[in-house]
Amino acid sequence: MATHDERPVEPERLRAPNIRDVARVAGVSYQTVSRVLNDSPSIRPETLQRVRDAISELGYRPNQAARALVTSRSRTIGVLSAQTVHYGPATATNAIETAAREAGYRLSITNISSTEYASIKSAVDYLMSQSVEALIVIAPQVRVFEALNDLQVAVPYVTLEATGLNTSHSLWVDQVQGARMATRHLIELGHTEIMHISGPQDWIEAEARMQGFLRELSDADLRTRAPILGDWTASFGYYAGIELLRYRDFSAVFVGNDQMALGFMHACREFGLDVPGDISIVGFDDIPEAAHFAPPLTTVRQNFAEIGRRAIALLLGELRGEDGLSHDPVQPELVVRESTARRR
Repeated sequence: MATHDERPVEPERLRAPNIRDVARVAGVSYQTVSRVLNDSPSIRPETLQRVRDAISELGYRPNQAARALVTSRSRTIGVLSAQTVHYGPATATNAIETAAREAGYRLSITNISSTEYASIKSAVDYLMSQSVEALIVIAPQVRVFEALNDLQVAVPYVTLEATGLNTSHSLWVDQVQGARMATRHLIELGHTEIMHISGPQDWIEAEARMQGFLRELSDADLRTRAPILGDWTASFGYYAGIELLRYRDFSAVFVGNDQMALGFMHACREFGLDVPGDISIVGFDDIPEAAHFAPPLTTVRQNFAEIGRRAIALLLGELRGEDGLSHDPVQPELVVRESTARRR
């Protein structure tokens, strides 16, 4: 009888593949794999492909922290955001994250608690402590960009709104042009009395859309009315509609975003008005639900995927020291659905 304990042999523990595993499968040295991971230009195309195939086969994921120690590069881009609950900023952040990941970078995101200078400085200092290589600012209030201009950020950065403070850093969807397209669409349908429900006063995009609306009316030699300053919510659109529709001395409304347009439609139903038979409505943003409003909403689409791609491409170009990088605005698109019609 055996006197010693017979213990089952444990199976070999599963572990994540490492750089030497990739080198073995690709038939190269681990130094070659390291050069591929760090985008060295000296790698021959056939070697590059073998390493990439091995990485894909093994499901290898580079250790970002270890790479940062070796290369003195974090491959991290900071994102400073003032609002992530609204559709525009949230969608822009998602688009940027996708574009960054495809370029081999990751994001470090921080939200500012207020637009006070101390809060903005604290957020920037935090991102700099993460050794970010570049910075993207998605903060639509004017005060954020004024503070940012004073802070003299030490890394390449790009802002996603046209601030007028420093065009060498701005990248944006042409909000003025989008508002003009929306207003012109209503004018071409025969509407001459058009209202505008704007976003909050301190938002750059709200101001730009308001200016586009006013310019288009002025160019058409139509009467301009004071825009109603809103807060982007469907509730505000509803209550603004309740007040405006008591008098109904207009036949169309350009609303600063789709959520407020939804609320305005609700008010129209309570007054027994037909959209677009009695009132034509145009929104802005083209949120995913806009096509399912009752009726489907005519709106202005912003290409956030393109914004994300351009922002990352612009920053990577600056990190490489390239000159003459384009800051041309991304053009919006008018999406015509069933909430607008010719004036009766």
